[in-house]
Amino acid sequence: MSQIAERAAGVVLVTGPSGAGRSSAINVLEDLGFEAIDNLPLSLIPRLLDGPPLPRPLALGVDVRNRDFSSSAMIELVDRLHRAETVGCELLYLDCDIDTLLRRFSETRRRHPLSPDDAPIVGLRREMEFLAPVRERADVLIDTSALTPHQLRAELARWFSPPSGQPMALQVQSFSYKRGLPRGVDMVFDCRFLANPHWQPALRARDGRDAEVVAHIEADPRFSPFFDRVHELLASLLDAFVEEGKTSLTVAFGCTGGKHRSVAMAEKMAQTLAEQGWRVSKRHRELERQSLASPVAKTGSGT
Repeated sequence: MSQIAERAAGVVLVTGPSGAGRSSAINVLEDLGFEAIDNLPLSLIPRLLDGPPLPRPLALGVDVRNRDFSSSAMIELVDRLHRAETVGCELLYLDCDIDTLLRRFSETRRRHPLSPDDAPIVGLRREMEFLAPVRERADVLIDTSALTPHQLRAELARWFSPPSGQPMALQVQSFSYKRGLPRGVDMVFDCRFLANPHWQPALRARDGRDAEVVAHIEADPRFSPFFDRVHELLASLLDAFVEEGKTSLTVAFGCTGGKHRSVAMAEKMAQTLAEQGWRVSKRHRELERQSLASPVAKTGSGT
């Protein structure tokens, strides 16, 4: 596991020859929770890091095309960051053999940035010679010559996954069927067959986070089998989604009003998955709408 993954905040400098996958790596790190900035001039990096404490790790793409790039300046920056006590730094170098790089340039019909008027082989040789000292200083070196995009993603996740060890982020939502299905969800489960607290006057005004509401719903003999089967289904799929390279998954539970049954189910599922080590966030769509509407209602009632 990377030292960056063990710190609250840090910086990964991402570089390597053109065509080796630097931009793809930046995108993967962004999916893993890094704030990503590509093609940042070396001279601006110290100013960026000398500011307020980093709220989350940074992934900074460094390209030989930048006007102030040099191998010596890059190494000096890496040494400076390694000595810093407040910011953890690692140099990620994406390498690739020259034959594979030539094939990639041929397939994309790109010109090499260091030889726009010559054959790509000329620029590639210049670039690899230019970057040789930087390659020697790499903390993490990944050869992408034989890697598919999914394999590269998996390799980066192995090095730079967040402290939970899980590269995929989960969101568990609740919603009301009366307002329609939420957008962008991956899996939806209908809770409308469970006992409805709405018909209990003492519970109607409460929501699915309330202990008495939860007890009422869980007293339904159908609740436990339903929860167990949904959890078993999710548990059987999550690792497979990670292996496939999926970085986020949204699961939604719906009921009539989106206030009781779906909220209770979403809360319990989110807690169970979090206890198993997954990165989980929660969203209750209808409760959010009520919260936003409350100030308006209060204002209106006072006029």
